[in-house]
This record gives sequence, structure tokens and C-alpha cells, in this order.
Amino acid sequence: MELVLIPGMDGTGRLFAPFLAAMGDTLPIQVLPYAGRGAVGYDRLADELAPLLPSSPFVLLGESFAGPLAILLAARKPPGLLGLVLAATFARSPRPWARCLSPMLPLVSMTRAWAHASLPFLIGNRAPAQLKRTYIDAVSGIGNAALRMRLSATLDVDVSAQLARVGVPVLCIRASRDIVVPRAASRHIAAVQPDATVAVVDGPHGILQANPVEAAARVRAFASDVSG
Repeated sequence: MELVLIPGMDGTGRLFAPFLAAMGDTLPIQVLPYAGRGAVGYDRLADELAPLLPSSPFVLLGESFAGPLAILLAARKPPGLLGLVLAATFARSPRPWARCLSPMLPLVSMTRAWAHASLPFLIGNRAPAQLKRTYIDAVSGIGNAALRMRLSATLDVDVSAQLARVGVPVLCIRASRDIVVPRAASRHIAAVQPDATVAVVDGPHGILQANPVEAAARVRAFASDVSG
């Protein structure tokens, strides 16, 4: 069995390094980056990533921005899919009130200063120096057009119907100190998928980076359960 990871908004997969180290060699891991796929929304990304999913048994993990993308892929019922992990993410817009800010999106741009400013909220001030540097490099590398498209996508997304059609076990990892994705997001996931397991892991939004050991332990246990 394989673990397939889809990264958060940076789309590079570089920020998975702490989580990959914590997972060790317990099972093969494939990362599906999408950073080079331009300013496209969830549906287009799902079309482009679907052919890259393995045909052999796998667990799919979507982090943050990629949660709805992982749900769309899982709802297509790829033959090898055994389970779905949603890490610090959502099935519908986590901040619906923010739709009123849509007209301001053309003014949004990514700079290293913005990346520095967002770091405490995403991975925490206590993150190792190397992880902070990787975070700033990865996030500041998001092109402005892609950033605006991805932010717009999070304001409008609702894949609740697709989540309801996912026919495999679901693990929802909620970061205990997440100020980006509110607790209501995991509650909604559990309401749509009553059999979903919600695991609360201590840390900020970037839980796979801030608390990779506990997050990896949760994912390993889930993968073991669904592999039978």
C-alpha cells in the first residue's frame, strides 16, 4: 500500500519534509505537486492529477487548500483507494463571510514579507530555522495569478456532495490551534461523513509541519486499519 500526498496552497510538496521524516520507511509515499500547473481551480486540478493516482492500493491525503481537491479525486472512486485523510482542511469554504472580499483579490500579491508575516499563523514561531526558510521560499514562490485563483477557489468551494459519495474510511486531522481553518470545518466533515474519525492534534494550521510525529502516528494507524 502507498500513501499519496497532495500539498497545501504552495503546491510544491517541499513542506512535507518533516512529515516524511516522521513517517520513515513504514510505507511508500508519493507526493503529487501541482505548483507548475498554473492558475487553475479545483476541478481542473482534479482532472490533471487523477491520471497520476496509483492503480495499486493507496491512501490519499489532502492538506489544507488541497482538501477539497482530495475529496474530488476520492469521489471519482479510483480503484486502488482505501482511505482518505483530510489534514487541517475543509469541504466547503472555511470563511464564507470572506466572499465579500472577492473584489479585492486582484490587489493580492505574494512577497517574501507576506510570507514572513504569515509564518507564525501557519507553522508557528517555534518551527526549526530550516523549516522556516523552506516555508518562506515555497510560499513566496507562488505566482500572483495562481495565488489569486487558489484564494478565490477557497472562497467558493463546496464539495460536500462529493464528500458524501466517498465510499472509503475518512480520517480528519484537526489542528488544535488552527486560526486559518475553524473547528466548524471538521464538524461539517463529520456531519457529511458520520463515520469519519476526527483526530485533534496539538499545533497550528500547518500541523504536518508543526507536529509531524503525532500526525504521522495518526496516519500510520489509519493506514494500518484500512489496509486490513
